[in-house]
Amino acid sequence: MPRFTYTGRDTAGKKDGSITSASRREAIVQLKEKGIRVVRIEEIPESIFTKDISIGNPVKLRDFVIFLRQFSTLIRAGISVVEATNVLANQTSSKALKRVLFDVEEELKQGNALSAAAAKHPKVFSTMFINMIKAGEASGALDDTLDRLAMQFEKQSETRSKIVSALTYPMVLGVIAIGVVIFLLVGVVPTFVAMFSDFGAQLPLITRFVLGASEWMQSFWWLFLLMILALVVGVMALKSKKETKYYLDYLVLRLPIFGPLLQKAVIARFTRTLSSLFTSSVPILQAVSIVEKIVENEVIAKVLADSKLSLEKGESMTGPMKGHWAFPPLVTQMISIGESTGSLDSMLDKIAEFYEKEVDHATDRLKSLIEPLMIVVLAVIVGTIVTSILVPMFDIFNHIQS
Repeated sequence: MPRFTYTGRDTAGKKDGSITSASRREAIVQLKEKGIRVVRIEEIPESIFTKDISIGNPVKLRDFVIFLRQFSTLIRAGISVVEATNVLANQTSSKALKRVLFDVEEELKQGNALSAAAAKHPKVFSTMFINMIKAGEASGALDDTLDRLAMQFEKQSETRSKIVSALTYPMVLGVIAIGVVIFLLVGVVPTFVAMFSDFGAQLPLITRFVLGASEWMQSFWWLFLLMILALVVGVMALKSKKETKYYLDYLVLRLPIFGPLLQKAVIARFTRTLSSLFTSSVPILQAVSIVEKIVENEVIAKVLADSKLSLEKGESMTGPMKGHWAFPPLVTQMISIGESTGSLDSMLDKIAEFYEKEVDHATDRLKSLIEPLMIVVLAVIVGTIVTSILVPMFDIFNHIQS
């Protein structure tokens, strides 16, 4: 939240100080309530030590959806956009959203449109949001537009939660499995090395392999961590550039088990967004261009860019999609029907609903498949290590008895 320095006067005379507030106007109001008449007030510039550090959108999706629903209700009740913005800014629990809404309110009071005010905060308000609000302002149906936006973000949140849930479970089990293996190799196996060396006999192959892995892990554990760090940095570097991100997205969509699930989620996202834009009367070329930027998958984005060129030539947008492995025939056929019948928005909505349900079913099936599979993998790894210790120990006991 911004911090301001001020010079003012109260009953005791001149007063200097600083105050933290959502906006300059709010700071002046707070000082007046304290009996201070402001003479000068300036915002303290942000530095690395004072600014809010955030990656991506600083406003949680849940808070944003609540804001949209409440905004729509207030507008439908006849409250002006300025008053509604002030009410929501004062009652929201999100500090980032509160700060942005106070700034938007100031812009609105200066006579700017809501879409223009929102455009000054691209981290919070996406291109899709700004263009749909602009269309809603032009048509006089801002409340309906806000409802559609709320539904769009709710669906997006539900689909993303399903995907995250499906991917998190195997990742957590994988981390646990790696932790157990490292513990056994570093903490348990070395305690039997001296016993096996005193035995003097040839150890089984499985035991020699596990002892070698244990020795390597004890000596080069740092190399293992370095490999994991290099993998994470490498993936982040690939995602940071559009050219390399294409190949990363291609690889992700081609994964044996998770690829089809992520493909369905991307199709649901792009069709849902495109449907919302069409319903809000956003021009088709502009709508496709917006979806291309926010679809978050370069493989799909490239096809949408080709579809935009096809539309500019007066051809069907499904031309580049047909025959492309990332677009199932169902998608291209329904979009073609929507173009020919003039009901493209409803067809896209039906495609989105179908694939959202497919994501639900696929994540449930994936969870039921991954759980026993990961348990079996963990049991095999741990069982191998335990067996490598028990087999020579039985030989030692037999040797002692004889």
